[in-house]
Amino acid sequence: MDRFRTYGNPPFETILLHGGPGAPGEMAPVARVLSETRGVIEHLQSSNSIDGQVLELSEIIEGQLKTPCTIVGWSWGAWLGIIFTAGYRELVRKLILVGCGPLEEKYALKMLETRLERLDPGGRRDLMLTLGAMNDPSKGDRNDLLEHLGSLVSLTDSFEALPHEDQVLEYSFDIFDRVSGEAGKMRRSGELLQLCGLIECPVTVIHGEHDPHPFQGVKEPLSGVLPDVRFHLLERCGHCPWYEKNAGDEFFTILEKEIP
Repeated sequence: MDRFRTYGNPPFETILLHGGPGAPGEMAPVARVLSETRGVIEHLQSSNSIDGQVLELSEIIEGQLKTPCTIVGWSWGAWLGIIFTAGYRELVRKLILVGCGPLEEKYALKMLETRLERLDPGGRRDLMLTLGAMNDPSKGDRNDLLEHLGSLVSLTDSFEALPHEDQVLEYSFDIFDRVSGEAGKMRRSGELLQLCGLIECPVTVIHGEHDPHPFQGVKEPLSGVLPDVRFHLLERCGHCPWYEKNAGDEFFTILEKEIP
């Protein structure tokens, strides 16, 4: 699998970072819309470490984009954007965080509870069994389990999603497990928020009100360490704004205005 895809015509000044980790391709619908007015690159993360993904990103940006560029990171990609921008400040003109996970551990504690509350009893049992099976190699193909987990959380994380096809090119439990483990340690230790404080470019946050990743877990920590950050909270919107019936148009309007 290639490490990136291009959309539209050069110059390429905007790069999109997908979530997961271990789920490349999720940002394709956003790339297609943005490519109507600009050249866009979609990073397809292939490394199973944060350092490796940062290195991939640096090589793509330095080799393919006009810099300084704009990074649009969604979910895990928002964290990757933070980590990269803190270390490569000269390469980033603006950082846009969409559906960012909470930046301090105390805000993350109720995420699973919120998701379980949004499922019926059968769905709750399915989610817990899937999470348990992912920790046991004898329970089946863990790439398939990761895909199934994605289908379950797409239900809990949406407000009113439009019908859509899964855009993920291939699921990788190895990338998901290793990178998520590293990222979790960074949040628990406070390192992730410390890196936020190193960012010098403007930062924009776009977040769904219905997202189980709590908005306050992004707004409050960032407001304490960054002087130049803008927040957009979308009503009737979950974790993936571009699929939301009630918020998709507003999301793209904001995104177009926020990209330089």
